[in-house]
Amino acid sequence: MDQSAWIDEHATGHVAVDGQQIPVVSANTVVVGTGAAGFCAADRLVMLGQRDVVMVTDKRRAGASRNAGSDKQTYYKLTLSGAEPDSVREMADTLFSGGSMDGDIALAEAAWSPRAFFHLVESGVPFPHNASGEYVGYKTDHDPRQRATSVGPYTSRTMVERLEAKVDSAGVPVLDLCRVVDLVVEDGRAVGLLCVRLDVNEDAPSRFLLLRCTNLVYATGGPAGMYADSVYPNGQWGANGAALRAGVHGKNLTEWQFGLASVRPRWNVSGTYMQALPRFVSTDADGNDPREFLTDFLPDYGDQLTRIFLKGYQWPFDVRKAPEGSSLVDLLVYQETKLRGRRVWLDFRSNPVQSDFDATQLSEEAYRYLDATGVVGLGNSTPIQRLQHMNRPAYTFYLERNPGVDLETDMLEVAVCAQHNNGGLEIDQWWHSNVEGFFPVGEAAGAHGVYRPGGAALNSGQVGATRAASYIAQARRDDPIGSDAFAAAAQGVAERAVALLASASQRAADDEDTTDAVLTHIRRVMSDKAGVVRSKASVAEAREELSALWRDYESTIAADAGSRRSVSRLFLIRDILTSQYVYLHAMEHYVATGGLSRGSVLYSDPDGDLPRLDARVTEPLPELFRLQLDVGALDDVIQVTRWDGAGEPTFDWRARRPIPEQTEAFENTWRSYRENKNIG
Repeated sequence: MDQSAWIDEHATGHVAVDGQQIPVVSANTVVVGTGAAGFCAADRLVMLGQRDVVMVTDKRRAGASRNAGSDKQTYYKLTLSGAEPDSVREMADTLFSGGSMDGDIALAEAAWSPRAFFHLVESGVPFPHNASGEYVGYKTDHDPRQRATSVGPYTSRTMVERLEAKVDSAGVPVLDLCRVVDLVVEDGRAVGLLCVRLDVNEDAPSRFLLLRCTNLVYATGGPAGMYADSVYPNGQWGANGAALRAGVHGKNLTEWQFGLASVRPRWNVSGTYMQALPRFVSTDADGNDPREFLTDFLPDYGDQLTRIFLKGYQWPFDVRKAPEGSSLVDLLVYQETKLRGRRVWLDFRSNPVQSDFDATQLSEEAYRYLDATGVVGLGNSTPIQRLQHMNRPAYTFYLERNPGVDLETDMLEVAVCAQHNNGGLEIDQWWHSNVEGFFPVGEAAGAHGVYRPGGAALNSGQVGATRAASYIAQARRDDPIGSDAFAAAAQGVAERAVALLASASQRAADDEDTTDAVLTHIRRVMSDKAGVVRSKASVAEAREELSALWRDYESTIAADAGSRRSVSRLFLIRDILTSQYVYLHAMEHYVATGGLSRGSVLYSDPDGDLPRLDARVTEPLPELFRLQLDVGALDDVIQVTRWDGAGEPTFDWRARRPIPEQTEAFENTWRSYRENKNIG
């Protein structure tokens, strides 16, 4: 059935705004987003007997889960093979040790990781096991065990596809091309959602859709649209701004993860791409004047290659590894691109530093790995030969992209890019926010701390979706509020959205559409002034500029109402600017209250001490990289953001919740479980 016809058939009423009749679709639970977390939540709700579910998404085939990955995309879980000891508490300790993570969330992610993992297995995700049925693992970053597993570069895509098939077979309606505009909140509880429809033209009875519900499961992903230098796939934007405007608290908003990624196409260059030991080449803006720039700072052949190799294991930028470890590579790439205005490329056609490859100069760790994979036995190999030998699909991946890159003949342009927001919207142990009935899951939720093991995000999304669905199915099965009460609650947000579209359309008719220019500009400001390297001064500059744009946005933006793309961007930019406004204030508060470089962000300090890099470094890092490291002073507290959607956000630090001590007798736990007392 045509989507408009479906909406007309299932509308439970309309809200009148400026001559429009905005249809209202009602359900117990609305799941926003069609990634791995969103489909998991919908599937779990159906499994648990709550079939009154509707899904909405801005673009069903877009999103990070479906379109992102790496050469061996990782899923993190409890150890399920071998003789190495592991336990729920030990895994929780690992997650908790990343700093600024709540202990009850860490314990929940550890305890339900087998449940979430085997749900994926039973859904058809082909995680590898041996002949005896052990689901074998490997060690990932920040992981003391071998808890990681993978189905290849598209682990999350496979998860999405298998869960999507189950949701489709269950008959759950999915409303596509519906971008989030605003939450509808009444007396501190979420009662619905306003979307702008991108599947209809300006002559439709209404460009908007309202959803009335008891529960909102918010699986919109992280605020990917904030940064220009980004490895998030095209079409992944996020919608945290709407939640923040509605009064949902933020948590650890400053904590991002950055890493080296190719620019076109967007893809993490982790794992084998680094272990193949390519040359790092910089050129001018036109691609001329090529030179190997790493040698200026790392003249020792074996040291340079070892650091490149370690980027495969230690892919995210980590300030602890910046001075003397592998993350110096990220800083040198940043210096070439941001400070010198050049472009950086990976060259797999010839060897770094010298024409012949000499594996004996590598560290013992790197040599052992390359020997075990057979690379040493290749003799005088080139990076492309090593890549194809170790992982040919990593080579063919780029060959098959659009635009395609043949690493045998072409260099691959890279930059240090935003990859994941470890912070997000505040949640409790059941992924319930401070706004009643609102459940952020996946990257939208602020489940992580400063550091996390590689692949923990995929486990967190599945566990969070499962726990939110379980809570809803047990405790929140009530019908939505009445139609009249909902219409009254939704009137204000609907009127503002209709007025914004009308005024922006009039300005575009009088002059020209400005959405593309504004979107490009605000994302570039964030990457240049509040990205992987930021300072108190640069954050303040970005906050001042983007705050002004945010305040004036609704009275200045021009969008062509006849263009679905422009209408989409009209509300998208508003959401991104909202997130940037709040996040930049959070960064300023972080620095003002003692926060220093930590995690995957370097806060530069011109008056700080320059750490000794290495006796072999022949050129000092520029003044921008003078830094002081936070040695854990803030790891036991969490930055909480509160905002009413109008004035400036407020912030405070709270102690992170400890890991619960579960010492209750079995009979007592069993009784609480039977009485549903274990979900609060």
